[in-house]
Amino acid sequence: MNNSNYDAINSPLSGISQAQRERLAYIEFRLYFLGTAGRADLMKRFGVAPAGATRDFGMYKELFPDNIEFDTISKTYTIRENFAPAFEHNLERILTALSQGFGDGVNHVAGPLIQCETPAALNRPKIHVLAPITRAIHLGKAVRLQYYSHSSGASEREIVPFAIATDGLRWHARAFDRKNQDFRDFVISRMDKTIVLTDSVVEKHEQSNCDIQWNRILELTLVPHPNRKYPEITIKDYEMKNGELHLKLRAAMAGYVLRQWHVDCSPDHSLADEAFRLWLKDPLAMYGVGSALFAPGYRLPQ
Repeated sequence: MNNSNYDAINSPLSGISQAQRERLAYIEFRLYFLGTAGRADLMKRFGVAPAGATRDFGMYKELFPDNIEFDTISKTYTIRENFAPAFEHNLERILTALSQGFGDGVNHVAGPLIQCETPAALNRPKIHVLAPITRAIHLGKAVRLQYYSHSSGASEREIVPFAIATDGLRWHARAFDRKNQDFRDFVISRMDKTIVLTDSVVEKHEQSNCDIQWNRILELTLVPHPNRKYPEITIKDYEMKNGELHLKLRAAMAGYVLRQWHVDCSPDHSLADEAFRLWLKDPLAMYGVGSALFAPGYRLPQ
């Protein structure tokens, strides 16, 4: 999590340097989510001197006096009852920081900030495989690699990647496949020996604007599964409005996401597994979608 990605809510922060804004955001992060903050926290996180840390706390208190107070007993700053955040706090980055610590800045803060248990990722791309893919995307080049697929086993490919994406479980590269002359998804963990072809020329038909499935945006409506008890719990879990959850997904990724979310995509909500708590209200929305074959229960309309 990078505090520099925080957006200020309040105008008093305008004119403050980016470095100090990050330190003020960190003070607020600790107040908001841990209840306390002290000079040692800033010193450990940013490597600032004690006097600098004191000035930062003084500035935060001056700008937002209703958020912070000094506890003379513990000699630390604590959150006030009328606290109102001065920064936009991104949920994903907050959860990452709480569960893993901060890995950037002058001095990283390793380890969870509160007791937290997270399962290990089962599918993790190898960095030396991933790096050439991202370089090729940034530079607009092709990649030669060895790829392992269920249909053909190991084979050498040349692909033109233009994006990476995840379904929540696996990371994919979306790319033009020169072997099959179409756009496909390639699971990064199935790649090996990735080499950027620095002299490669990417043709117009290999570029992302020609990928119909990637550029097609689906508007899908999910509802509590009609065959499950207590739909109100599902409504609360997914923060549904009027009993519906509206999603916008790329056609190229939709099937993977619906599978990962355990969405019953059958037209008659017939999947019996209790794990399927959501139902795709209009399965016809998946018509013509290449990734629909991964959508649980999806059947082509008769």
